[in-house]
Amino acid sequence: MTRVKRGVAASKRRKNVLEDASGYRWKRSSLYRSAKQALIKAGAYAYRDRRAKKRSMRRLWITRLNTAVRELGMKYSVLIKTMADKKIEVDRKVLSQMAMENPAVFAKFIEKVK
Repeated sequence: MTRVKRGVAASKRRKNVLEDASGYRWKRSSLYRSAKQALIKAGAYAYRDRRAKKRSMRRLWITRLNTAVRELGMKYSVLIKTMADKKIEVDRKVLSQMAMENPAVFAKFIEKVK
C-alpha cells in the first residue's frame, strides 16, 4: 500500500484558521489551538446574534411606532388591532420608516386607519 503524506493538507488547514483569526488579540491570533477555539466561539456568537438582531430591530420599530402614534392620539395596540380588523397588511418596519421620514404621510395613513 502506498504511503499517504498529509503534511501539506494539515499545514494548509492550520494556515487558513490562523488567517481567519488574524484580527484577534493576543495568542488567539497566533496560536493554532487558541485561534481555532476563538473561531468556534465567534461563529456561535454570530449565529446567535443574527437572530437577536431581528428581535431587537422589531422592538425598536414598535417603540418608534408607539411614540409616533401617541402624538396623533392613538395607542400602538389599538392601531395594530384596527389594521388587523380592516385587513391592512403593512409591516412594522415600513410603518416605522414612514413615521420617521414622512410624518405628514404617516398622519394621513393613521387618519385612514381610524
